[in-house]
Amino acid sequence: MSLTTINGLSLFSGCGGCSLGLKQAGFAVKLAADIDADSCETYAVNLGRESLWRVDLSHLRPEELLGRSGLNPWELDIIVGGPPCQGFSSAGSKDWADPRNSLLKKFVEIVTSLQPTWFIMENVEGFLTAKDGFFTIEAIARFLEAGYWVKAKKVYMEQYGLPQKRKRVFVVGNLEQCQFEFPPITYHNSNQLSLLDLHPQRSILDAIGDLPAASESGIVVYDRSGYNPLRRQDGKPVLHHQLKQVNSLTQERINLLAPGATMKDLPKHLQHASFNRRATRRVMDGTPTEKRGGAPNGLKRLLAKEPSLTITSASPREFVHPIENRLLTLRECARLQSFPDWYEFQGSWSSISTQIGNAIPPMFMNLLATYIGAIATWEAKINSPGRWLGIDATKSRGKSPKLAKMLAELDRQTYNYVR
Repeated sequence: MSLTTINGLSLFSGCGGCSLGLKQAGFAVKLAADIDADSCETYAVNLGRESLWRVDLSHLRPEELLGRSGLNPWELDIIVGGPPCQGFSSAGSKDWADPRNSLLKKFVEIVTSLQPTWFIMENVEGFLTAKDGFFTIEAIARFLEAGYWVKAKKVYMEQYGLPQKRKRVFVVGNLEQCQFEFPPITYHNSNQLSLLDLHPQRSILDAIGDLPAASESGIVVYDRSGYNPLRRQDGKPVLHHQLKQVNSLTQERINLLAPGATMKDLPKHLQHASFNRRATRRVMDGTPTEKRGGAPNGLKRLLAKEPSLTITSASPREFVHPIENRLLTLRECARLQSFPDWYEFQGSWSSISTQIGNAIPPMFMNLLATYIGAIATWEAKINSPGRWLGIDATKSRGKSPKLAKMLAELDRQTYNYVR
């Protein structure tokens, strides 16, 4: 089967980052499904309405997706998705039936029921260690029971050319008894020596340096060369490049931030009150900040010659331009997520920032899909026992106690499927 006939479903498709990457790799996205209205409108404007279904996946039977896609069961080659999971929070329970885990559970149900030849699941790194790896163990065990050979990896996307430090867990499974390994990394930290033939990591300025000055209208025109994979044609307007208005206190904080500095580096009278309250609580009970859900919102000035910090829904409110005394624009965040400049986002400013931050970067999905397409035979599915191919959980040699515990339990739980 040729690459152009690889048929797939994109679940929890959001604004279309995953689908864009699949399409760039030559895959045919026969159906994309998501519940968010603004995300669906963004998808429709850029990638078309014909294959889009705005729907609550948690209430669907798997066969309804297949029927909507127009595919026969044997024509479904791949399912891709990043199911949200509220159960990762500290308040969640170790219960596969917990309603907060319903979307993860639904994704696993859809894959194991429809039996695509391949699947790709993306999630936050907490997927590995939350509840001592409960979610990872439960999901992978079900994939193995369905006959999949499964490989998981914590991916550092800056090592694949994304101009952003973004860690996400990808789980890839196949029914072809393929000993899948993730693509080799191609970029390294430019501040470190590398014995491999790797490119220096792409920096923030590589990604956004050719954009013209941001405007109050958010619509600008540029005619300079730059980060070519992300640019649109010279002289065409670029949308969403609007200056965000801030109050005088925030502007004073921005003006004083040195490269790489954060709110805590500012004079005490300019620090956000939440920093002091949180610091006091840590001293009183010894609980680390990360156990309380992360640091409070605060400004951070990015470093021009390094990849950006992780782009999230909060980034346009918190990330300060490495050179200019202003916050990043939505377009700059979209570029750091590898969206091309022709990609038009729909909805309010807040909605667009969430769409961009939640997206799977199309550049990485393109790379991963192209890699899978090149090694896959796409022949008849094999009725065989599943096999656990392992997990690359960290790029460091050491492992945290929580991660080590999860890996040991995963090996124990999946032993019967591996032998």
